[in-house]
Parts: sequence; structure tokens; C-alpha cells
Amino acid sequence: MSNSRRDLIRLSAFAAGALALPALAETRPVKPMRLLILGGTGFIGPHQVRYALAREHHVTLFNRGRQKEAWPGPVEELLGDREGNLKALEGRDWDACIDNPTSLPAWVREAARVLKGHVGQYLFISTISVYAANDKPADEIAALVAYNGADPMAETIESLNANPRLYGPLKAACETEARTQYGEAATTIIRPGLIVGPGDGTDRFTYWPVRLARGGEILAPGDGSDPVQLIDARDLAEWTIRIAERRTIGVFNASGPARPISMQQMLAEIAQGVHVDPNIVFAPTSFLKANKVAAWRDMPVWIPGQGETFGFHRRDISRAIANGLTHRPLPLIAADTLAWFHTLPSERQSKLRAGLTPERESELLAKLRS
Repeated sequence: MSNSRRDLIRLSAFAAGALALPALAETRPVKPMRLLILGGTGFIGPHQVRYALAREHHVTLFNRGRQKEAWPGPVEELLGDREGNLKALEGRDWDACIDNPTSLPAWVREAARVLKGHVGQYLFISTISVYAANDKPADEIAALVAYNGADPMAETIESLNANPRLYGPLKAACETEARTQYGEAATTIIRPGLIVGPGDGTDRFTYWPVRLARGGEILAPGDGSDPVQLIDARDLAEWTIRIAERRTIGVFNASGPARPISMQQMLAEIAQGVHVDPNIVFAPTSFLKANKVAAWRDMPVWIPGQGETFGFHRRDISRAIANGLTHRPLPLIAADTLAWFHTLPSERQSKLRAGLTPERESELLAKLRS
């Protein structure tokens, strides 16, 4: 079935209204912070740096120096790595440390040898993938997945890359290590859902604005009613800085939007952002499964909203919202993402890293019609 024109217009009007709303203003912090960001040049790090500079904080980055950025203000950059070269961090004090890239418990532990007692608050960017089950909606106290392999302290990036299923368990182990090293009273755990927006190198959301803008018949998953959750990297980054300013402690699911939305609503709001009237063709989950079309990889963002994944896109984010998490309108995220994607080299634009190829999509649409 295709999206009805009436539904698209209704959702587009809502999105247009959201775009017209003024940005939520945040008062400047009373006192500038000394802020240490581990990483800082990946996906969310640059957004954190620019927002922190705009709010007049003193920013220090610690990384390998392989990716240079042009910052809009003074940024101290310390060189080193998480494999034992932490000397540049010695003998320094910061009000807060944001740990963006860590996925190995050993990295948390080794950094703490230098930073413990020298940072007022440690903010660890974890993941929604730490939960043991996704079969029902749940909040931050739900059980976490256990690491059942070798000692997590012995894990390496190479082993993680070879077995991505270790990602959630190792992140959960990182959380435990963080609390052990810095204490509950100084540790904040942020568990983002799918992070999207300009700068995302995975194309897990980017696929949809690009695909809708290309036009033609567009294959979409399920019947459109499955829920989706995602968060713009800028919203996550800016909220993390505000959490540090207030020294908010605890564990937070960080996803969005603030209101529940379905796959069909997401596509309609993306269409509003990229100014198209799409011809969406929904394919039953059973059809996708029979034709080996994978959720998340071939149909990005989407996870079936039934069975063992019923709660995956229904995580409770009320605690984060109550503590100041705000969300950009989805049409704006889509527009910004597409504009960013069009700045990439043509070779990169021609090879999306997620979603269906045009040939595979055409093949599936033909099968669906027959």
C-alpha cells in the first residue's frame, strides 16, 4: 500500500509548524567549565566542542591527532591514545570529562589511573544496546546484557571489530568499570539510541532522505506502524554539555523524538524536510524475511515492532526529557542530513553504506507486485 496524500499533508503541516518554533534558549552557565573530551573529532565530539565554546567553556581534547578540525575558538589539544599513552593527561584537573569513543573496559580503567581524583564528573557515552532484552518497553533500571566471553579487560578493538555482537556487552562492562573507578556520585551514564544527522558515516538514517529525494517507487518495511526512535547527534552533544554544566548524575536513555512516532510518520516527516511527495510501497515483514532483507542494515532505522524486538524502539526516555533533553524537528534533521550528504565526494555519494541498492530494490518491488 502507498502513503495517502491526506496523511502526508497532515504530517507535513505538523512538521512545518515545528520548524517555525523558536529554538529553546538555554541560559549561559554562571561559571565556565574546564572540560576534557576524550576523542572529540568523531561524530558527536565536534558538536560538543562547538557548543561548549559557544557557552564559553575551556575545552581540552585528548586524541591521536589524526583528524584535524577548524574550531571557532581556542581548543587545547593533547596528543596520546588509549593504549597506554596517557602521559599528556597527567597532573591536570578538569571539572568534567566526557568519554565519547570508549568501548573497552580496559580503556576506562587505564584512563582512571590518571584521571581519578582529577575530574569532578565523568560522563560516559554508552549505548541502548547494553540491555539484556528488547521484548518490552523499559526504563534505565532494566537488566543489562552480561559479558560471557573472556575477561573483558583483555578485549581489543580488533576482536570487537571481528565480533560486533560484543559491542553491547562490552559497553555494559565499561559502565560497571566507570562506576567502580569514579564512584556513583561522580558518574553519569548516557545511553543513546540510533544517532543520526549531518556527519553520520554509517548512512543508517541518511539512506532515507537520500532515497526519498531520488524519487520513484520506494520500498519501505512492514505496514508503517512499527515504532522508531533516533536522536540527532547535535541534540545529544548539546544536552551532554548541559548535563555537565548542572553536574547531573545518573543513568539516562537518550533517544527521541519526544513523542512516539511510527515508520510511516518518520518517512512522511523526512519527505517534508526534503520537499518531496514520495510513492512509498510497504512490504510485509514476512515478505522481507523470506527474501533475506535484513532489518537495520537493508531497511535502516527499522526493527520489527513485534516479538523479541517489541521494545527496541520503545525505550523510556522520560528521564532524559525531564532533565532537559530537547529534540530538533525531524524534517529539519532530514534536510540538514541531505544537505551534508551532498557535500561529500561523488564517489562516496554513489555508495551508500546502508540500505538497498537501486537494483536490489527494483527486484524486490517486482517480486512484491507479482
